[in-house]
Amino acid sequence: MTPKEAYNFVVNIGLKRDQRSEQIIMKDPEWAYWYAEDIIKGRWMEAEPYIMKDPEWAFWYARCVIKGRWLDAEPTIMPDPYWAFYYAVNIIKGRWPEAEPFIMKDPCYAYHYALKIIKGRWLEAEPHIMKDSQWRELYNDKFGIDI
Repeated sequence: MTPKEAYNFVVNIGLKRDQRSEQIIMKDPEWAYWYAEDIIKGRWMEAEPYIMKDPEWAFWYARCVIKGRWLDAEPTIMPDPYWAFYYAVNIIKGRWPEAEPFIMKDPCYAYHYALKIIKGRWLEAEPHIMKDSQWRELYNDKFGIDI
């Protein structure tokens, strides 16, 4: 039985929890997240080591289940510029200095981080942003510079 099938079994049967299904579901970050969100309706401590292995599902778990920072999962989220940016915006709601070296490497998310988080020029990230013509043009236009 796949994690998705085990999840659907619990949902379709209308069980509140099922020990055998949980052993299958918890090892898949996506379905563990959905199980915590939909069935447990809260933290699922036994599955957290598996959920935190995937930056996307660690983000969603922090946002929708924990409803705040999940310090244990931050080392997994941080290296992914996309999820690090969204974590800073939606969960930290401000600068995330530890993730900035990773975010700045992606011109798209460096631009958006400067715009939404820093709310101004991000001098350290400019060399990365300038490598991409699309993001360089948007950045230069937004901040009235010509680099």
